[in-house]
Amino acid sequence: MILINGKETAEKIRQEIKAEVAGFLDTYDAAPHLAAILVGDDPASDTYVSHKEKDCKSVGITSSIYRLSTKITEKELLNTVDFINSDDDIHGMIVQLPLPEHINVDRVISHINPKKDVDGFHPVNVGKMALGYPTYLPATPYGIMELLKRYKIETAGKHCVVIGRSNIVGTPMSILLSRKSNPGNATVTICHSHTQNLKDIAATADILIAAIGKPEFVTADMVKKGAVIIDVGIHRIPSDKTKTGFRLIGDVKFDEVSKVASAITPVPGGVGPMTRVALLLNTLTAFKNSRSLI
Repeated sequence: MILINGKETAEKIRQEIKAEVAGFLDTYDAAPHLAAILVGDDPASDTYVSHKEKDCKSVGITSSIYRLSTKITEKELLNTVDFINSDDDIHGMIVQLPLPEHINVDRVISHINPKKDVDGFHPVNVGKMALGYPTYLPATPYGIMELLKRYKIETAGKHCVVIGRSNIVGTPMSILLSRKSNPGNATVTICHSHTQNLKDIAATADILIAAIGKPEFVTADMVKKGAVIIDVGIHRIPSDKTKTGFRLIGDVKFDEVSKVASAITPVPGGVGPMTRVALLLNTLTAFKNSRSLI
């Protein structure tokens, strides 16, 4: 059984990005610049943005954080997006979700300049992805595709089952795996809460991607022997065996599924680090696009 190590792979990619950014500084005296908008004081969101800031610093990418009050109006938030859109020195932009209930998330995302939408959520970029055009891919699917590529996991002609149909993971994953590319050329089935015989369908998968958001949902009896398992889920549960009082688990029951699978991502240390590094890759691409280097 192969343990698909996202932590090690992400570190290799960071070193590749760092070298490329150093080259840009030598040639253009400029580096990619990522701006993040954080509305409110949600602890989880603040942690995520801080991680992104740290990631940028580790590879030489400039980062800026725009911290806004929870009471900000939608118009004021859109004005901030406009300000970043118009700044040619900022190449990528993300708006940290969730946003306060009084703000229309779709309207905010659609307001971002598609050329700076390094989260890959803008309708223009989603459309380009669906058509197979070059664009920014959502970070988690992008990271998974990189793992499949770098571990040389064959996808052409394989049956891939994606459990979960979110716009952030499940749906884009199905698009990427089915299009004419490498990785790609797979036959894809999407399962969700209304799928009948989900267990039986999952057991036919050569590649099983669990992104349903339920702790240890996928068990060994749902997995075909020799299948490749990608676990997108991450959940914090109480534990008396750790100093923190909790431990992290995924959507897959790792201990028993790993005995059946040919390859599997752990939680933590699997998809998570790849999601973070994928944002850096998109920001790097945004910089290249701004200078017509692609």
